[in-house]
Amino acid sequence: MVVDWPLNELPHMQNPRLDLLGRASNGRLMQIECQSTNDSAMLLRMAEYSLGAYRQYGQFPLQFVLYVGRKQLRMPQRLPELFDSFHYTLIDLREIDSAPLLASAEASDNALSILTRFSDQRRTVEQIVGRIAEERERKQLTFYLEALLVLAGLRGLEEKVEEAKKVPAFYDILENKVLGREYKRGLQEGRQEGERTLLRLQIEKRFGSVPEWASQRLEKLSEPELGELGLRLFEAQTLEELLPERSS
Repeated sequence: MVVDWPLNELPHMQNPRLDLLGRASNGRLMQIECQSTNDSAMLLRMAEYSLGAYRQYGQFPLQFVLYVGRKQLRMPQRLPELFDSFHYTLIDLREIDSAPLLASAEASDNALSILTRFSDQRRTVEQIVGRIAEERERKQLTFYLEALLVLAGLRGLEEKVEEAKKVPAFYDILENKVLGREYKRGLQEGRQEGERTLLRLQIEKRFGSVPEWASQRLEKLSEPELGELGLRLFEAQTLEELLPERSS
């Protein structure tokens, strides 16, 4: 017997945005999500993403979640009740061998290897930083080092990266009067631009596609203003409230 009928509304996913959704050469949809925490709702989120992709493209995607967190992985991969057939592939990057990424000639692969399995932390981090230090173009060097520090934070290895910056190849760059000055200036610019990019992605997650007027206002914000914006992001109810027009 039904004793009450209060449940006439279901929760709504506001502007659900997938990390990566693409189509393989065989036509199959592929979805990849990166997860740094053990989210108890991850299984339901993936089910909702799967249904959303089917509604939009008429096909259920093959789904992969790459876990990059520090704590032991304990998220389920299957719905235990009516939808027992629904599942996604869960990959703990700490179980992936670092050797192929470390051996790559691409600095991006080298940086990603810090998320994988290796035995000697100091030696591996020094190897990664040494490879990145070979990037003599300021923007590339700044980008990869900033990316490495972000990735290292997921593993609690930020101090190891800072120590590894003393390797000779990187030290030579800092000691060079021109390159060192350029690097330090580029690092500050890169940090600010990285924060702006991260905020843009968070705004898209919250409010959907960022219109041109909002992008222009975001570009004009200083580093302190970007930090303040991040604090207000989840309090603002509208994009206009988050990015009000400045009085001239």
